[in-house]
Formats: sequence, structure tokens, C-alpha cells
Amino acid sequence: MACTTILVGKNASYDGSTLVARNEDSPAGEFTPKQFIVVKAEDVPKKYKSVISKVEIPLPDKAMRHTLMPDALLEKGVWGGCGVNEKNVSMTATETITSNERVLSADPLVEKGIGEEDMVSLVLPFMTSARDGVMRLGKLLEEYGTYEMNGIAFQDKDEIWWFETIGGHHWMAKRLPDDCYAVIPNQLGIDYFDLEDALGEQLEHICSKDMQKFIDDNYLDLSLDEYFNARYAFGSDSDSDSTYNTPRAWILQRYFNPNTNYWDGIDADFTPYSADLPWCRMPERKITIEDIKYALSHHYQGTEYDPYGKHGDGLHRGAFRPIGVNRTNFAALVQIKPYMPEAMQSVEWIGFGSNVFNAFVPFYVNIDESPKYMQTGKEITTDSFYWTNRLIGAMADSCYPNSIAHVERYQMKVQSLGHGIIKKYDAKIKSKKVNYEKARSLCEEANKEIAEMVKKETDDLLAKVLYEASCNMKNSFARSDA
Repeated sequence: MACTTILVGKNASYDGSTLVARNEDSPAGEFTPKQFIVVKAEDVPKKYKSVISKVEIPLPDKAMRHTLMPDALLEKGVWGGCGVNEKNVSMTATETITSNERVLSADPLVEKGIGEEDMVSLVLPFMTSARDGVMRLGKLLEEYGTYEMNGIAFQDKDEIWWFETIGGHHWMAKRLPDDCYAVIPNQLGIDYFDLEDALGEQLEHICSKDMQKFIDDNYLDLSLDEYFNARYAFGSDSDSDSTYNTPRAWILQRYFNPNTNYWDGIDADFTPYSADLPWCRMPERKITIEDIKYALSHHYQGTEYDPYGKHGDGLHRGAFRPIGVNRTNFAALVQIKPYMPEAMQSVEWIGFGSNVFNAFVPFYVNIDESPKYMQTGKEITTDSFYWTNRLIGAMADSCYPNSIAHVERYQMKVQSLGHGIIKKYDAKIKSKKVNYEKARSLCEEANKEIAEMVKKETDDLLAKVLYEASCNMKNSFARSDA
């Protein structure tokens, strides 16, 4: 999928949580309904079959209950998106990435392999840690291959690993430093990669066992010094990258590190066209949930590239692909809090539709069923959070100057109330000292309260945006009846 991923290490986040977030965006001209559900352990099949490639893969006997963000209509398979399992281990997949001709000729893609449709279903129900998820997916790729290039994030309370596929069967994974963040557009991103560690102790790097031979045999190492740059070897630097990918990394590094570098003008250290932006870096301050929501909604506001901009000559307006694009299916941020009991350690913050006009809503994942409002059918209805957000986005975009104040007040209110309900139930569950199983009913009670709150506020926003859009219709006329 055409997505944007943000990783935040535990020492770079505001509360010591690991934070992993991703927009899942449909291809241009498509809009894919999504939903938030729970898959029980007994409902995980013994054999997985892909709809796209038809590959069949036997699954381990012992599966875990997990949340999922699948396609609601299942027309092209599950496309699980992201989720968290009973062990408080999370996965988001995938970020469609790029490669180059040298790699793809040396290790061609596999038409009958696995892809984004399959990866969450094949790994999330069975992985016991972020590192374990890396190893399981690596083995699956080596055995079955893949028909596309993808990036995948794995997360537990201690670690975040970023995994990138290389050709049909090869792969590499890098542990995000705890004091750093990473922004990943649709482009292979890992730069410095320690092959000695990856093929040895595997403390912070892991890769295919034959990676060194693969690189040497195919003359893939383009570095001029002793530091192996994986982006040079396996990635791309095309004209389309400079309008579709690198501007997204540029604007968000500019956002998280405004004073670290010069970002604008002829003396800029980095520009939207810079192919050498670092894969990860330390932020200038700790990063919050709201920072990530703003980042995933970004449309280059404050620059000449903002498609909603009204100042300047407009020559560069809309030049780059926004992060907050019209065709976002969902945005999800998984927060794993090491200071909380396992029963409510993980919270999944979810938004549907275009992020410019939606809000992040938190839900506990220790549940047997998600709220009905978060489930999606084919019928367009305001009883669905997904469809209501789609309606709001389409109308608010057409009257942006008049609607954006309503949207911003909605975002502030919903996210504030969401934090408040989570804090209330965190305290309630901790005070009762209930175990993991007994805490589940309280987590479901909290989710129900959150869903009722967000439906009320979202319906209110819909009414306000509908009014503004109606006043902005082309057939309006200022004079009323005499």
C-alpha cells in the first residue's frame, strides 16, 4: 500500500512507551473500507491460503487472539493491516517500498509468493516478541518468496524492529535506537547497516544468512568507505521518489527537528529532493501521540507546497504527495506502555479516512469484540466510524477554509476525552488488581464508552461540515425571498 510509517523509540516518546504508527493508503483512485476487529485464537485457520497469489502455507498449532484492521469487504483477501496479540506484541504491514534493477535481476520477485495481503495473518498470531516476528517473517520469505517489495514494523514494550524485503527472498531488519524516531515513506530507507552484527551477534541488525555472498556476487555494495549503506545497495533514487517519497521524510524530519538543520532556502542542509536524509535520528524533544497524529495528517502546511495554501504565487502548491492524503483507509498507532500491567499495556489509536479531517481514538486491545461503531459494512451509514469519516473528509475538503476550525476543535475534544477515559479505566483496573482475563470485561466497557463518545462528537462534526458545504454550493444565491 501507498503508506507512511513512523517509529518512536521508548526513550524518545513522552511516557516511555514504544510507538509505531502507519497510514494505510489505497492506490490512486481507490478507497478501501477498513474495520477494527478481534480474531480469537480458535478462529485462526490451520492452513492459510492467499487470494492473490494462491500460495498455501500451514500455520503453527498454537495461535493467539489478536486485533486486526482488515479490509471490511474481503474482496481481495484479509489485508490485516496491523494489530496487537495477547503477548502485547504488535506488527504493522506493510509499507510498500522500492528497489533497483541490480537487486531484482539477482533475486527476482516470486509471483506465487507472499505479499502485503498475507503477512499480518501469517505472523501476528504466533510471534512472542518483536525480534521473534522478524525471525518468523524472515523464514517465510526465504521459503516462499514475495511478489513485491515491503517494509514491516515489529514492536513490543522494549524494542522496535524495522524489516525490509530485498528482491524475492532476501531481507534485512534493523532495531530502532531507543532514543530515536524514524519516518518511512514508500521507499527502502535503511542506510547504515552493520553486516558484521547482522551475521554475528544480531544485537541491532539481522538479515538473510547469505547476505554477504549475495552482495559480493552481484556487486551491490556501492559505498566508497568501510560503512555499508543498504540504501545505496538495495534501494532507489528515482525522479518519482523526489516528488512522491523523499518530500514526506523531509517535511516530518523538519517537523521533529526544526532547529537541528537548515531546511529551507539555498543554504538548506536538506531539501524535499534530498536522497541522503538519515533513516532515523534523535528528536529535539519527546514525541507525543498528538505529534504523530499531526505528522500523519501533514499536507506541507507552512510551506509553499500546501495544497490548501492561499498565499504566494501558487506555482509549487500541490507539487508533492501529501502524507495526509485523500485516499487513506486508516491510520493506527500502537502504544505499548511498559509501566502498566499486561492487561491494559497496549492501546491502539485509530482513525479512518483522510487524516486531515479525522481524529485518533484510543481502544484497549485486551478484548473479545470491538465496538460495533468500529466495524464496517458495505452500506454507507453514519452508524459506521469509517463511513462517517469518509463523508466528513469529502465535504470538508471542498470548503476547507470554513470547515477546518470545526475539525480542529473536534480533534482536540475527541483526543482529550479519549485520553481521559483511558486514564480513568487504567486507574480502575489497577485498583481492582484483577488478572488479565478478568480485566477484559473492563477493557470492553471502556471501549464501549469511547465508541459512544466518539460517535456523538463525530455526528456533531458531520452536521457542522454539512452546513458549511451546503453554504458553499455553486448554486447558492445571496438574496432570499422578498
